[in-house]
Amino acid sequence: MTEPFAELARALDTWILLGSLAERSADPQRPYNTSVLLDPSGQVCATYRKRHLFDVSIDNGPSDRESARTTPVSRRRGGDAGRGPGGGRAHRLSICFDLRFPELYREMTAAGAVVLAVPANFTEATGRDHWEVLLRARAIENGAFVVAPAQCGIGGGVPTHGRSMIVDPWGTVIAQAPDGPGVVVADLEMERVVQVRRQLPTQPAR
Repeated sequence: MTEPFAELARALDTWILLGSLAERSADPQRPYNTSVLLDPSGQVCATYRKRHLFDVSIDNGPSDRESARTTPVSRRRGGDAGRGPGGGRAHRLSICFDLRFPELYREMTAAGAVVLAVPANFTEATGRDHWEVLLRARAIENGAFVVAPAQCGIGGGVPTHGRSMIVDPWGTVIAQAPDGPGVVVADLEMERVVQVRRQLPTQPAR
C-alpha cells in the first residue's frame, strides 16, 4: 500500500505524510483509518490509527456514521514516531475528527511532540466555522506547530472545506491554501517552540 509513496520519498529525498489510508483490521468490512509518515529513505517511521470516528448528525448538514465502515482504536498514543524531521520523538499524528479532542494532543505533547499533524476531510458545513479555530487552539494549548493538510472539493459525496494550513506555536497561521487545490509551504523553526514554551509553560509534565 505504501510502496509507491516510499519510492516517491526516496526519489525526492523528502518526508511524506500519508493520511489517511484504509488498513486491514480483524473485521474485513471495517478497516482502520490509518495515517503513515515516511522518511526520506521510504521507511515507515510513524503510524496512527484513528481513535475518534465521525459519527455525527449536523442540522442542515452532513450525517454520517464512520464507525459503520471503520474500526476505531479505543486507546493509543497519537503517532508512534521514533523520529521526525525535527529530531527525536518530535512528530505526532492524528486524523480529522480527532482535532475536536484536545486530550489526545496533550498526550502527544507529554510524549515530546513539537509538530502535530492533522490530515483532514472536514466538511464545508463544520469547517467554515471550526477548522481554523480548532487548529489554532491545539497549537496554542500545546506550544507546538500544527500541520494540517485538508481535502477540498467533494469527499465521500459531501462538500469539503479545504483550507490546508500551518500554524505556529503561538497560534499564528503562517501558511494557508486558498479555496481550491494548492501547495502550502512554511519553514518550521524549532527554536520557536522553545521560545513559546518558555514564555507560556502550559505543557503537561513528561
